[in-house]
Amino acid sequence: MRRLKKYQSGEAAQYITRRAALRKLQLSLNDFRRLCIIKGVYPREPKHRRRAQKGSSDIKILYHAKDIRFLLHEPIVWTLRDYKIFAKKTGRDRAIKDFRNLKRRLALYPELRIDHIVKERYPTFIDAIKDLDDCLTLLFLFSTFPSLRLIPRDQSFLCRRLTIEFLHYIISSKSIRKVFISIKGFYFQADIKGQKVTWIMPHHYPFKPHSKAEVDFKVMSIFVEFYTILLGFVNYRLYHSVGYTYPPKFRSEIHNDLQDNFKDELSYVSDRIAALNSDLIFIENELEDEIEIMDLDFLEQSQSSNRIRKLKKEAKELKALRSLFKGLKFYINREVPREPIVILIRSFGGKISWDSTVFVGATYDESDETITHQIVDRPILSKKYISRDYIQPQWVFDCVNKRTLLPTNSYFEGVVLPPHLSPFVDSNRDSYVPPEEHENKNQSDFNQKKSVEENAGCSEKEIIDSSTMDDEQLQIAYMEEKADFEEYGHMQNEEGQNDDDVEVAEKEMQKQQREELSMSVQAGKVHKENKNIRRKNEIDEHRLQARMVKSRHRNLFRKLIREKQVKEKEKWLLKKKRRNIDAQRIPN
Repeated sequence: MRRLKKYQSGEAAQYITRRAALRKLQLSLNDFRRLCIIKGVYPREPKHRRRAQKGSSDIKILYHAKDIRFLLHEPIVWTLRDYKIFAKKTGRDRAIKDFRNLKRRLALYPELRIDHIVKERYPTFIDAIKDLDDCLTLLFLFSTFPSLRLIPRDQSFLCRRLTIEFLHYIISSKSIRKVFISIKGFYFQADIKGQKVTWIMPHHYPFKPHSKAEVDFKVMSIFVEFYTILLGFVNYRLYHSVGYTYPPKFRSEIHNDLQDNFKDELSYVSDRIAALNSDLIFIENELEDEIEIMDLDFLEQSQSSNRIRKLKKEAKELKALRSLFKGLKFYINREVPREPIVILIRSFGGKISWDSTVFVGATYDESDETITHQIVDRPILSKKYISRDYIQPQWVFDCVNKRTLLPTNSYFEGVVLPPHLSPFVDSNRDSYVPPEEHENKNQSDFNQKKSVEENAGCSEKEIIDSSTMDDEQLQIAYMEEKADFEEYGHMQNEEGQNDDDVEVAEKEMQKQQREELSMSVQAGKVHKENKNIRRKNEIDEHRLQARMVKSRHRNLFRKLIREKQVKEKEKWLLKKKRRNIDAQRIPN
């Protein structure tokens, strides 16, 4: 048996550098980067870098050798090599001015198709839905970009079309569950085929080109190239699952690829929102507005199961959430961000419109007397109607998160709004929790407890009555037993037996009565905790924990302690910031 040499087995044989991978695949760096992004192959961090780099201490980019061998069998490698050949031949034709041959070569431009790679990376439809978070966030971002040097207008137009098609499915299926306004943009979470999908819709600002190349738009464009194919497949499957034809046809000019629309960014965004405010046309089967909840009546035999009761409760809440804004008509002013408001109101059964003289896609005018709510963000209005409520945009977001219609008096125009809390954080987290969240949690727990008590009021009364009846019966039985016992002792005394046994029995009876009295509930005493003693106990406990840690795990233990200290410091800073804000609000 031949003996292996050094670095021919183990961790050194499992990794390969990027330069060696380029030589093995015979590709340029740009083509290799594009291939890795499309195939989902990324650099790896070895456990022992010096062993993986065959004794070298430099920091190199390493890949799994198995992944590079996997790329060797990919058919698009030959297409990438054809690009290199195409560039050489067309360059030669331009140099010798052979335009006839150049025209023939341009007609035979190699086309790169990655449909099979999408199917390969996502073998099932649920796998594709699970990976939609980054896909939607990036495509929503690119749909707002104008034409750049490395981003063609066709690509941003395709992103806009795919995102609008996806939003139309979300509106029709009423799938949105949570929303949140942040500095980055608007967070949305939808329930699609039982999977939670979260994405960010950026704020609409006028685009300002950067002088420095801080962002590699070329790499991002490669990701967009893959994600557009993925979202196209997902949209096709989603539309056919609800009975719509794909691709859909909109009533607005969203798909008219005109240069006039590309020059005016305001009309570009207005057409996008107008498409969201209109229904799809050429639909095979209309989706019902009321979606039936899951029938759980077949599980009546196991009513005692908490899981079944929880499922029924969630199903009822979901049915009420789908029709949250049903029967309400909204009108939004020009200063309000229209796109997220339109998505939310139409997703929950409401109707919405705006000024038709400023933006396209309006369905009714401001003078309509059936309008129930008008969304404003400026306290100055020329005319007001008594029949409607004038609210700020945050009311819509908070109603969706609370899953109920909140009172509008806290959201009137010019009123200081309540804090907008994120629904995506864990309520039982160790970090800083705002006091308003504590109040909301306590209020929700109180309401839940109250509803449970109201629903189970009759059963609890029956249980209490039965328990009191049992106690009375026991007391009566006890008195009867005592009388029988005294009568029996009297009979024994009459028969001439010793009275010592009777005295012992009476003492035991008195002892039992004293024990019952001692078991009664008494008022407790307030115990004031000493902070210095508690701090000392925590320090002693921490020292004992440090002594118990083995030497090989000491660095990990120190790292955990440092992370805990950083979290505590952040929590303290946030509390201090909140105290300063509250102090500034208090009038002098």
